[in-house]
Amino acid sequence: MTQRRLHLESEVSELERLLAEIPDEDVIDRLAFEQRLDSVRSELDTIPMPARTPDSLRLTFRGTPVSGSHGVAADFAGKASNAFADAFAAIQAGLNSTLRYMGPIPDRIRNQLLITGTAVGSFGFEMELPLSADDLFADDNGADKAIEDLKNLLRASVEGTDDQVSDIIEEIHPRAVRKIADFLHVLSQNDAWCGIEFRNDYFKFSDVDQLALSEKRLREENFSERQEQYFGEFQGVLPHSRNFEFKVAEDDTIIKGKVDKSVDDPDILNRDWLHKPTLATFNVVQFGQGRPRFTLMSLGDLSSG
Repeated sequence: MTQRRLHLESEVSELERLLAEIPDEDVIDRLAFEQRLDSVRSELDTIPMPARTPDSLRLTFRGTPVSGSHGVAADFAGKASNAFADAFAAIQAGLNSTLRYMGPIPDRIRNQLLITGTAVGSFGFEMELPLSADDLFADDNGADKAIEDLKNLLRASVEGTDDQVSDIIEEIHPRAVRKIADFLHVLSQNDAWCGIEFRNDYFKFSDVDQLALSEKRLREENFSERQEQYFGEFQGVLPHSRNFEFKVAEDDTIIKGKVDKSVDDPDILNRDWLHKPTLATFNVVQFGQGRPRFTLMSLGDLSSG
């Protein structure tokens, strides 16, 4: 069915090209091509679009629980794969702005990874990413982004600055980072480390000591989160990126931050609050020695000065 669809799509393109070269006044010459084009398009409408093939990743382990490429201790494999799946689901929820600091991880069942085989070399698993109905024809989806962010966060936790780590945390959620640290803790407690391969990019820890340092760095002791109030004026917001600037009245300091995804229309700051005296409450998250990240969580956090 897929080959037939490709053939018909190719024929449509060729017929459209030929018709574009025939003058409109050459009615007889055009008629046969137009009739054939209508026929091909009608048949094409009866053939469903091919479903998008889900992406896969390879999660491999080394260390005490692993016996080369032969096998891995079942108890460890179960705990590690479950902790990895929890971290993935938490990142997905964070990207979708549905993750909260307490309670069940939203859509945990729908966002499950599917183990489809074993990954050889150092022993591990091949996992298929979930694909929702909305993502069937998309070039990218939340699952792809979640794995990329997970892999990039692990890499940054080893070789990146606090600000580079913060850039990723700002996209996901501190609770998702805690879930990643929990996954690393399962490995370090079992004297094991891991590698992740996705889309021809591979990251792996060099040994269990490097993994343990990554876990320590991503633990919540390195996070601070607080609410801060400032009086000043919004200088503007970019609705698509949700980036805003706020000028503090006391010392003319410029605060740069983001409008939370829960705010449906960030442009309202430009329409209703631009250059007006405003008392604003921001959620402030800081990782390590990185710069504080300011987020306007709700328009209800604003009041006229």
